[in-house]
Amino acid sequence: MKFIIDIIKGIFVGVANVIPGVSGGTMAVSFGIYDKLLSAISNIIKDFKNSVKTLFPIAIGMVIGIISFTFIIPLLLKNQPFITSAAFTGLILGGVPMMFATLKDGWKNDTKKSLPACVIVFIIFTAIALIFSFASGNEDNGVLLNANPSTMVTVFFMGVIAAATMVIPGVSGSLVLMILGYYFGILSSVKNFITALKDLNFAALWDEFLILCPFGIGCIIGLIFISKIIHWFLKHFPSATYCGILGLIITSPVSIFYKVQQEYDMSGTSVPQILLGIVFLVACMALTLFIGKLDQKQEAEKEVKEA
Repeated sequence: MKFIIDIIKGIFVGVANVIPGVSGGTMAVSFGIYDKLLSAISNIIKDFKNSVKTLFPIAIGMVIGIISFTFIIPLLLKNQPFITSAAFTGLILGGVPMMFATLKDGWKNDTKKSLPACVIVFIIFTAIALIFSFASGNEDNGVLLNANPSTMVTVFFMGVIAAATMVIPGVSGSLVLMILGYYFGILSSVKNFITALKDLNFAALWDEFLILCPFGIGCIIGLIFISKIIHWFLKHFPSATYCGILGLIITSPVSIFYKVQQEYDMSGTSVPQILLGIVFLVACMALTLFIGKLDQKQEAEKEVKEA
């Protein structure tokens, strides 16, 4: 059962990584898997077996979410931008109570806690997230990536940057790619790879592989590097680190609606659509809370069995 739950959580994290303005790290926090993801990634060499056991179902879900919603999300945002944005906002807000509980535990166990330091960190990270939210994301020129050595090196570094930002709650890796001008190029390569695989077009498959492979390697390196840094901060300064993460998270709804408004005009949203959006927001909040409580129950039962 836990394996299936982790796959479902991974799907939502994968979907979040496809949408500019939506943070995969925030979604991981909302679904209560952020800490164990960080720990598993940062200790993958030291504790390979347990790290892979933790990461495997989440990775399966992320791949399903990314591949499926590479095609679905643009359609949803194009046809129902407000409702789609509201749904993702609900998924994020539903995890805030769990985040407060984690912050409370971190404060209780932190020997280096300082309220002024936590407040300052919270304000700084909130400001950083807002700056990122309102940064121009229209610089992406829809570039079509060609498989040549120069492009392969460039997309490798794009992968490092994107993965590093994906790990940080409140910062959207896809938004960073959009600002750098490579979001639509990478998205097109994923679509073309899947289409070529379906059509058994091996020439096109190889071309897209030469782009996606260095990007994927860059993502892995970026994930491991930044995860180790954040894991260190969570271990030594949990209160301040969680306050910073909370500051990033609470700005996510602003980022989502602002970014979607830029890309897909929501000015024509009707009253029924607004009401339906609110329904989806509440439903998605309830879904996140339900999955979080289910996961806590599973963990409690596991601890009882181990005891």
